[in-house]
Amino acid sequence: MKTKQGAPVLLVLLALTAPTALGGCGLGDSADADGVPLVGTSTSRDAADAVEKVSAELRGLTGVEGKPSEGLPGITECPGKDPARYFRVSHPWSFYPASNDRLDEAMERLRAALPEHGWKVVRYGPDTSRNQNLSLTADDGAKEYGVSVVRMKRNDPPKLSLTVVSGCYEVPAGKEVERF
Repeated sequence: MKTKQGAPVLLVLLALTAPTALGGCGLGDSADADGVPLVGTSTSRDAADAVEKVSAELRGLTGVEGKPSEGLPGITECPGKDPARYFRVSHPWSFYPASNDRLDEAMERLRAALPEHGWKVVRYGPDTSRNQNLSLTADDGAKEYGVSVVRMKRNDPPKLSLTVVSGCYEVPAGKEVERF
Protein backbone atom coordinates (compact mmCIF):
# COMPACT_ATOMS: atom_id res chain seq x y z
CA MET A 1 0.00 0.00 0.00
CA LYS A 2 1.44 3.37 -1.02
CA THR A 3 0.83 6.33 1.24
CA LYS A 4 1.25 10.00 0.64
CA GLN A 5 2.16 12.91 2.86
CA GLY A 6 0.04 11.55 5.69
CA ALA A 7 2.64 8.89 6.54
CA PRO A 8 4.31 10.97 9.30
CA VAL A 9 0.87 11.53 10.83
CA LEU A 10 0.29 7.79 10.72
CA LEU A 11 3.55 7.23 12.58
CA VAL A 12 2.46 9.66 15.28
CA LEU A 13 -0.93 7.98 15.55
CA LEU A 14 0.74 4.59 15.83
CA ALA A 15 2.99 5.93 18.55
CA LEU A 16 -0.02 7.20 20.47
CA THR A 17 -2.38 4.28 20.01
CA ALA A 18 -0.27 1.18 19.45
CA PRO A 19 2.42 0.97 22.11
CA THR A 20 3.70 -2.25 20.63
CA ALA A 21 4.69 -0.20 17.59
CA LEU A 22 7.25 1.37 19.89
CA GLY A 23 8.75 -1.99 20.61
CA GLY A 24 7.51 -2.96 24.03
CA CYS A 25 10.92 -4.56 24.63
CA GLY A 26 11.49 -5.42 28.24
CA LEU A 27 8.08 -4.15 29.25
CA GLY A 28 6.16 -7.40 29.38
CA ASP A 29 6.10 -7.85 33.14
CA SER A 30 4.66 -4.40 33.80
CA ALA A 31 2.33 -4.18 30.79
CA ASP A 32 -1.41 -4.62 30.90
CA ALA A 33 -3.38 -6.79 28.48
CA ASP A 34 -3.21 -4.08 25.79
CA GLY A 35 0.60 -4.10 25.92
CA VAL A 36 0.88 -0.59 27.37
CA PRO A 37 3.33 -0.57 30.27
CA LEU A 38 2.06 0.56 33.66
CA VAL A 39 4.79 2.89 34.86
CA GLY A 40 3.58 4.04 38.25
CA THR A 41 1.69 6.83 39.93
CA SER A 42 2.06 10.49 39.01
CA THR A 43 0.19 13.69 38.44
CA SER A 44 -0.28 14.71 34.82
CA ARG A 45 2.02 17.73 35.25
CA ASP A 46 4.87 15.74 36.83
CA ALA A 47 4.64 13.04 34.16
CA ALA A 48 4.65 15.68 31.39
CA ASP A 49 7.74 17.30 32.95
CA ALA A 50 9.49 13.91 32.96
CA VAL A 51 8.69 13.36 29.27
CA GLU A 52 10.02 16.83 28.43
CA LYS A 53 13.28 15.88 30.16
CA VAL A 54 13.49 12.73 28.03
CA SER A 55 12.96 14.86 24.92
CA ALA A 56 15.76 17.20 26.04
CA GLU A 57 18.08 14.21 26.55
CA LEU A 58 17.26 12.98 23.05
CA ARG A 59 17.97 16.43 21.66
CA GLY A 60 21.41 16.29 23.29
CA LEU A 61 22.10 12.86 21.80
CA THR A 62 21.90 14.29 18.27
CA GLY A 63 25.23 15.99 18.92
CA VAL A 64 24.37 18.66 16.37
CA GLU A 65 23.61 22.34 16.91
CA GLY A 66 20.10 23.32 16.02
CA LYS A 67 16.74 24.43 17.30
CA PRO A 68 13.88 22.34 18.69
CA SER A 69 10.28 23.30 18.02
CA GLU A 70 8.13 24.70 20.80
CA GLY A 71 5.85 21.63 21.01
CA LEU A 72 4.48 20.83 24.46
CA PRO A 73 3.48 17.45 25.87
CA GLY A 74 -0.15 16.43 25.93
CA ILE A 75 -2.17 13.91 27.90
CA THR A 76 -3.89 10.97 26.18
CA GLU A 77 -5.94 8.04 27.41
CA CYS A 78 -4.59 4.57 28.14
CA PRO A 79 -6.31 1.93 26.00
CA GLY A 80 -8.72 -0.18 28.01
CA LYS A 81 -8.22 1.84 31.21
CA ASP A 82 -10.48 4.19 33.16
CA PRO A 83 -9.72 7.64 31.63
CA ALA A 84 -10.51 9.31 34.96
CA ARG A 85 -7.60 7.47 36.63
CA TYR A 86 -5.06 6.50 33.94
CA PHE A 87 -3.22 8.54 31.32
CA ARG A 88 -0.22 8.63 28.99
CA VAL A 89 1.96 11.53 27.94
CA SER A 90 2.81 12.28 24.31
CA HIS A 91 5.37 14.89 23.29
CA PRO A 92 5.58 15.57 19.53
CA TRP A 93 8.32 17.98 18.55
CA SER A 94 10.78 18.71 15.75
CA PHE A 95 14.51 19.39 15.56
CA TYR A 96 15.94 21.72 12.93
CA PRO A 97 19.74 21.45 12.56
CA ALA A 98 21.57 24.79 12.30
CA SER A 99 22.85 23.60 8.93
CA ASN A 100 20.64 21.51 6.64
CA ASP A 101 23.58 19.33 5.64
CA ARG A 102 23.82 18.14 9.28
CA LEU A 103 20.41 16.43 9.24
CA ASP A 104 21.83 13.01 8.29
CA GLU A 105 24.53 13.39 10.93
CA ALA A 106 21.94 14.18 13.61
CA MET A 107 19.92 11.07 12.71
CA GLU A 108 22.99 8.82 12.64
CA ARG A 109 24.32 10.17 15.93
CA LEU A 110 20.95 9.59 17.54
CA ARG A 111 20.83 6.04 16.20
CA ALA A 112 24.35 5.32 17.53
CA ALA A 113 23.86 7.02 20.91
CA LEU A 114 20.49 5.55 21.89
CA PRO A 115 21.80 2.04 22.73
CA GLU A 116 24.66 3.59 24.73
CA HIS A 117 22.02 5.31 26.89
CA GLY A 118 19.78 2.33 27.59
CA TRP A 119 17.49 2.52 24.57
CA LYS A 120 16.82 -0.37 22.21
CA VAL A 121 16.37 0.53 18.55
CA VAL A 122 13.54 -1.73 17.40
CA ARG A 123 13.11 -0.35 13.88
CA TYR A 124 15.37 1.62 11.55
CA GLY A 125 14.85 2.14 7.85
CA PRO A 126 12.76 3.91 5.23
CA ASP A 127 9.08 4.42 5.94
CA THR A 128 6.32 3.69 3.44
CA SER A 129 5.78 7.29 2.36
CA ARG A 130 6.42 8.51 -1.16
CA ASN A 131 9.51 10.32 0.18
CA GLN A 132 10.86 7.14 1.79
CA ASN A 133 11.71 9.10 4.95
CA LEU A 134 14.23 7.37 7.18
CA SER A 135 12.56 6.44 10.46
CA LEU A 136 13.73 5.09 13.78
CA THR A 137 11.69 3.61 16.61
CA ALA A 138 13.29 2.98 20.00
CA ASP A 139 12.21 1.81 23.42
CA ASP A 140 13.71 2.68 26.80
CA GLY A 141 12.66 -0.20 29.03
CA ALA A 142 14.30 1.25 32.14
CA LYS A 143 12.29 4.48 31.98
CA GLU A 144 9.46 2.92 29.99
CA TYR A 145 9.32 5.52 27.24
CA GLY A 146 9.23 5.10 23.50
CA VAL A 147 10.34 7.42 20.72
CA SER A 148 9.56 7.61 17.02
CA VAL A 149 11.94 9.71 14.89
CA VAL A 150 11.39 10.52 11.22
CA ARG A 151 14.07 12.25 9.14
CA MET A 152 12.15 14.59 6.83
CA LYS A 153 14.88 15.57 4.41
CA ARG A 154 12.57 17.00 1.76
CA ASN A 155 10.71 19.35 4.11
CA ASP A 156 11.46 23.05 3.87
CA PRO A 157 13.29 23.34 6.16
CA PRO A 158 14.48 19.75 6.65
CA LYS A 159 13.91 18.37 10.14
CA LEU A 160 13.78 15.41 12.46
CA SER A 161 10.21 14.84 13.62
CA LEU A 162 10.12 13.16 17.05
CA THR A 163 7.34 11.84 19.25
CA VAL A 164 8.13 10.66 22.78
CA VAL A 165 5.42 8.67 24.57
CA SER A 166 5.19 7.31 28.09
CA GLY A 167 3.57 4.20 29.45
CA CYS A 168 0.37 4.47 31.50
CA TYR A 169 0.37 6.38 34.75
CA GLU A 170 -2.27 6.23 37.46
CA VAL A 171 -3.12 9.50 39.19
CA PRO A 172 -2.55 9.54 42.97
CA ALA A 173 -5.58 8.93 45.18
CA GLY A 174 -7.67 12.07 45.49
CA LYS A 175 -6.25 13.64 42.30
CA GLU A 176 -7.72 13.94 38.82
CA VAL A 177 -6.16 13.51 35.39
CA GLU A 178 -5.47 16.96 33.96
CA ARG A 179 -5.99 17.10 30.20
CA PHE A 180 -3.75 19.50 28.31
